[in-house]
Amino acid sequence: MIGSLMAAALAVSAFQDPPAASPPAQDPTVYRLEEIVVEGTRLEERTAEYVREVAAPARGRGPARWRQGVCVGAANFDPEVAQYLIDRVSDVARDLGLSAGQPGCEPSILIIGTTDGAGFTRQFVGMRPRLFVVGGGGMDRGRNALEDFMSSDRPVRWWHVSMPTDSETGTRAVRLPGDHVGSYDRAFDVLGYAPQVSVTVASRIQSSIEDTMKRSFVIIDVDRLGGVSLEQLGDYVAMVALVQVNPDAETGRYETILNLFEQPDSIAGLSGWDRAYMEGIYATRPGRISTMAQVQSITQAIVSAYRGRLESEE
Repeated sequence: MIGSLMAAALAVSAFQDPPAASPPAQDPTVYRLEEIVVEGTRLEERTAEYVREVAAPARGRGPARWRQGVCVGAANFDPEVAQYLIDRVSDVARDLGLSAGQPGCEPSILIIGTTDGAGFTRQFVGMRPRLFVVGGGGMDRGRNALEDFMSSDRPVRWWHVSMPTDSETGTRAVRLPGDHVGSYDRAFDVLGYAPQVSVTVASRIQSSIEDTMKRSFVIIDVDRLGGVSLEQLGDYVAMVALVQVNPDAETGRYETILNLFEQPDSIAGLSGWDRAYMEGIYATRPGRISTMAQVQSITQAIVSAYRGRLESEE
């Protein structure tokens, strides 16, 4: 289905690849983990703040992850640009332990170029609205977030669709419009409208349901990229495609690729902070019922990932 939409995207005739960015400037107001790693409590506090600021799961759910692998597709770019973006996102996915689809696979991550971000996005959503709001509980961020996705003037915008699934089998754990199993003869058959999920261990803190990413759309307005290089753009797209990021997050205090369009001259690519965040998301055991427990679990995983990176570098 997504593959058929790639041909419907607007054509972009050229993509300029500006000169590579200069090395990151030293800014004492930015939190770099190297400076605070010796202070365990402060490091964990800063990491928890970052998680609360950046994470943008579906309504009422925890952060979602790709379960096994991704297939990355790109449309409306010159072939060399499209291939670079596909390869870069796929490489970062492999670094997180995911598989990456071969050429010709059906895209689960679709990157699209346009010269009119808001206009194209509204038209795109209008063509296939069910690709963006499927209708099941806990699968997206809601109508207000979708409106922001369509109308914002950001150089890069993204939309994720996730799904609550059985952590053991990977099967869907929510009902979609039109679902029914069992007999229609009964006047009221609630079980016929609800997926069946087996619970092997009863727990008040751990659920057998996890959130699985199903598709990501990343739309790039090439006229708004400014002096951003293709290498910088590839790293930015990789992060927003592989983890659920709040587009309104205030990240100026952190050394992160998410500051690219505010500080293009000081961002070389994915930072150690970014990589630790993504690794922490994918290392966390899913299914924490409490939001606070989710943040604590992810925070611990990120701190562990970052310290492991420091040790390997040393």
